[in-house]
Amino acid sequence: MATSYSIETTKSASLTKRKGGSLWLKTIMTVLLFGFAILMIMPFLWMISTSFKINGEVFNYPIEWIPKTWHWENYQKVWGGTDPFYIFYWNSIKITVITVAGNLFTSAMAGFAFAKIRFKGRNFLFLLYLSTMMIPGQVLLVPRFILFDQLHLINTHTSLILPGLFTVFGTFLMRQFFSSLPNELLEAGRVDGAGYWRNFWQICLPLTKPAIVTLLILSFTWHWNDYENPLIMLRDKPLYTIPLGLTSYVEEFGTNYVLMMAASVSALVPVLIVVIVCQKWFVEGVASSGLKG
Repeated sequence: MATSYSIETTKSASLTKRKGGSLWLKTIMTVLLFGFAILMIMPFLWMISTSFKINGEVFNYPIEWIPKTWHWENYQKVWGGTDPFYIFYWNSIKITVITVAGNLFTSAMAGFAFAKIRFKGRNFLFLLYLSTMMIPGQVLLVPRFILFDQLHLINTHTSLILPGLFTVFGTFLMRQFFSSLPNELLEAGRVDGAGYWRNFWQICLPLTKPAIVTLLILSFTWHWNDYENPLIMLRDKPLYTIPLGLTSYVEEFGTNYVLMMAASVSALVPVLIVVIVCQKWFVEGVASSGLKG
C-alpha cells in the first residue's frame, strides 16, 4: 500500500511539474507574440498620428505619438483639394468590386469542374493550368500591354478588370475546397433529378462560404492595393486608382507626408472593414482548403 501511494504521489508531482512548465512556456510565448504584435502595429499607429500633424512635426525626435494639435483639416484637403481623393476612391471601388465578383464566380465554377466533373484529361489540364503560377506576373506586363493596345483598351479600367476575372490561385483554392465535399451530396442531387448546374448552385456552393470569403479577402486586398498594373495601363489622372493617386502628394521639391498619411488612412478603411467582417470564415477557409488534395 505504501509503495502504491508513493508511486501515485510521484506521478501527481510529475504531472503538476509538467503543467507548471507548460504554463510558463505559454506565458512566455504570449508575451513574445504580444511584443511582436506591438512592433507590427507601430507603423500603423505612426501613420494615424502623422495624418493629424503638420509637415514640420513629422520627423520630430523623439516621436510625438499624440499630436499637440490635431489638424483635422488634413483630411479636408485630401477629400476636397485640387485632386479630390474621392475620384481615386471611386475608381478603386469600381475596379475592385467588379474584379472580385467576377473572380469569385469564375473560380467557383472552374474549381467545381476540376473537383467534381469527370472528363478526359482533367488532372493533366489542371496541372497544366496550375503550372502557370510559376510565371512571374512582371513577365506578362509587356505582352498584356501590347494586346490591350491593339484592342484599344489602354487607359481604360477594362484593362485592369479583365485580367483579374480569371486567377489560377482562385481556381486552385476552390478546387481544393470542393474536393473536400463528399460525392454523396452530388449523387443524392442526381437522384432528385439535379444536373451539374443545380448541384453546383444549390448544393455545393452554399457549403463553400469559408473558401469564398477567403478568396474574397485575398482578391480584394490584392486589387485594392495594386500599383503596378494601373501604372502601366492608365495615363489620365481622373482614371487613377488609390495607389496611383497617392503619388499626387509627391511634389517636385518634396513630399507632403501629412496629406499622404491622411489619404493612406482613408484607403485602409475598406480593407479593415472587409477583414474584420469576414475574419471568422477566412480562418476556417484557410484551415479547411488543404484537407484533401
